Amino acid sequence: MREDTVEVTTSLQRPVTNEGRSRIVRHVDSFEIQPPTPPSHNGVPRSAWARSSRRVSRWHRPYIFLLLLLDFGAAALASWTAIQLFDQAASGFTEAEHDPTWFYTVSYVLLPLGWVVTLWSNRAYDRRYLGLGPEEFKRVMRAAVTVAASVSFLAFATVTQLSRYTVGTALLGAAILILLGRMMGRFTLHLVRRRNGHAAHRMVLVGTLPECLEVYAAVTRNPAAGLVPVAIHITDGYAAARGIETPVPVYAGQDVLALVREVGGDTIAVCGSASSEPGELRRLAWQLEGSGVDLVVAPQLTDIAGPRVHIRPIEGLPLLHVEEPTLSGPALLMKNLMDRVAAGLGLLVLAPVFLAIAVAIRISDPGPVFFRQPRVGHEGRTFRVWKFRTMYVDAEDRLASLVDQNETDGMLFKMKEDPRVFPVGRFLRASSMDELPQLINVLWGEMSLVGPRPLPADDGDFLGDVRRRLLVRPGMTGLWQVSGRSDLSWDEAVRLDLYYVDNWSLAYDLSILWRTVGVVLARKGAY
Repeated sequence: MREDTVEVTTSLQRPVTNEGRSRIVRHVDSFEIQPPTPPSHNGVPRSAWARSSRRVSRWHRPYIFLLLLLDFGAAALASWTAIQLFDQAASGFTEAEHDPTWFYTVSYVLLPLGWVVTLWSNRAYDRRYLGLGPEEFKRVMRAAVTVAASVSFLAFATVTQLSRYTVGTALLGAAILILLGRMMGRFTLHLVRRRNGHAAHRMVLVGTLPECLEVYAAVTRNPAAGLVPVAIHITDGYAAARGIETPVPVYAGQDVLALVREVGGDTIAVCGSASSEPGELRRLAWQLEGSGVDLVVAPQLTDIAGPRVHIRPIEGLPLLHVEEPTLSGPALLMKNLMDRVAAGLGLLVLAPVFLAIAVAIRISDPGPVFFRQPRVGHEGRTFRVWKFRTMYVDAEDRLASLVDQNETDGMLFKMKEDPRVFPVGRFLRASSMDELPQLINVLWGEMSLVGPRPLPADDGDFLGDVRRRLLVRPGMTGLWQVSGRSDLSWDEAVRLDLYYVDNWSLAYDLSILWRTVGVVLARKGAY
């Protein structure tokens, strides 16, 4: 059994004496007393420069330097492309024909440098937004608008007759190339985090044991997020952890900053109710000044996306305002229009593919090409889903003999090597091509491109929280599909579906569609 280290106390950050700070290392049935922990330093930095120079987590520095080079190079490459495409690129620079130095200086040095400065002023290099979420890309787009406005203002103020095609190509090309560079940088960062755990924040979780374990489960679901819990400091005393197996060492009663240094952490995450003790969180923040350790608060608001949460400070009290989910309005209308148009175009383009699949199915096993089954849709309405048939015609009769071999814990029957699936059907399932006929359901308004997966009408248990899935139309793909598909447990699949229902947006739909391409090509969880 893994050894757990625990401390005895019940406060978040209450000073203790050296006599009361001895650690107890719990083995299976014995305890070992270790020497007291040295007191922590509570320094206050003289300036912001002093604080940043001592920051514990430094993985972002080479990464930001790489982004600076990529952004500068992208802007310079966009200028070069525009100059090569248009002969009138040098218009407005009256001396360009005789001395092109100034023109090339502006194109390859000043304009790319302006991009970097504007990106920096829009905090597009802020380490808190790098590597996860859409905020980094939003800041790049805001910087692009700022650069375009600045160039237009300078041209107007100096009465410089610039080539509009050249300027437009250079600015738009730079924005696109910078976004592509950020995507490649993020992909590389995620790859490093998944493979060896580097370029990540080492977190110490502070709170009650259940709250800390909940936060641990949330931050470790996605290794690409770069959050690695290394220890838990419980505020409800040693007794709360007795006999409980934990994924990381558990401590109690020790000075938190000293504990962070002992375990090599760089971030303290205050979980749930631990952040509600009057004055304690503020004093902890004071103690961390100048230490180079980051402080984050994980409130008891789970599965709520960032755009729905807004901070509203009232007399020094930061109130979290949580907006209602968007279940109607113009955004939903645009989603419906996008679904219908994409489904119609998809059916036209994929018609030859449908014909080839139909022929392959009939050759593999005589019987109907399509599989139709009642499913539960929006607001509980039942519809018949369209799919290519992938099993032999007697599959339902053979199901009873295979029930004991079900490899999932949910309501759907799943087997990785299901003998009822014929060879062509196995390929269709692995490539997800058997789902393509559901474009018909999307065109008829029974389904959406993105949404929770529709469950069979005769097996669906839509009681309690699960019923909330019915507030939106089911989708051909969804958050569950791009997060593991059949490899996920039923509880995790429901959690992801409910997260989507509460936090969907058009941008989120496009993100899921993009991620679906990679999941389909990798054939992850498809059987």
